[in-house]
Amino acid sequence: MDVPATGTRSGSGDVPPVPPTERDRSLRTLRARWRTASLAAGWRFPSDWALPEVDAVCAAVLAKGRAEAAETALAGLARARAAAGAGLAETLADLAALHAVLDHGGDGFVSPDVDATPARLLRTTALAWADVATDQFVHTEVTDPLTGLPSAAYLRTRLFEVYRAAAARERPAADEHVLLVVSLDLSAVAGFPRLTGMILVADALRAVFDSGQSVASLGPSVVAALVPKDERVASHGVALRRALHERLSVDVQLADVGQPRVSAVRLPATHESACDLLAHLARV
Repeated sequence: MDVPATGTRSGSGDVPPVPPTERDRSLRTLRARWRTASLAAGWRFPSDWALPEVDAVCAAVLAKGRAEAAETALAGLARARAAAGAGLAETLADLAALHAVLDHGGDGFVSPDVDATPARLLRTTALAWADVATDQFVHTEVTDPLTGLPSAAYLRTRLFEVYRAAAARERPAADEHVLLVVSLDLSAVAGFPRLTGMILVADALRAVFDSGQSVASLGPSVVAALVPKDERVASHGVALRRALHERLSVDVQLADVGQPRVSAVRLPATHESACDLLAHLARV
């Protein structure tokens, strides 16, 4: 492939800089005006605005070719915005800023208005953003990254099922299930030993409750298991205390923090109250 010459070599062998073309100047001007308008419209983090897809949109708009090309570039930017964590409202406000800049021929201040943006562009941008955002939501892990246990959100969902099933049988949920809560006082340790302590606690819960019970991490030093309220509750409590002691006693720093507190907590009357209870336990 032949590469066109970009300048004339001087006697020293240096290549003089290539002066910017009119198209380059137009692209930079559009990009700068768009960014200014977007920030004025409420873009929260200025350093996050610039993406490679922004330049692709500017180039497509300045090409003044097919409308489909500009819409394709806008869809690519919307997907990139979603992947970077920008919300839909913020993404549409950014689109409105671009439309306001293009609609206003001068260099003065523009006032972006999402409602004034063509519906076709709004639809293209929103659908592309939603494709990525929905995929991220579907693949979001509901596990605590430290312990590997399901999160409190999972336990709230599980409790909803428990309360609904109990209501169908016209029985209080507290008659059928109980929460076994483990809290570890880690105020005296910091750094890696603190992390190790919760990993060992989570491992103990998994070892004891390995037959379908629901276990979850509620907070930085609190985990819980939702177990059927039957004759095995007492034995589960004993086995859990033994498993915790075996794991925590091998670490000198953790052995000094004292025994974890294991308590059986009765479920309240409603699912809403149970969710409030989980939030309270997370702060204990």
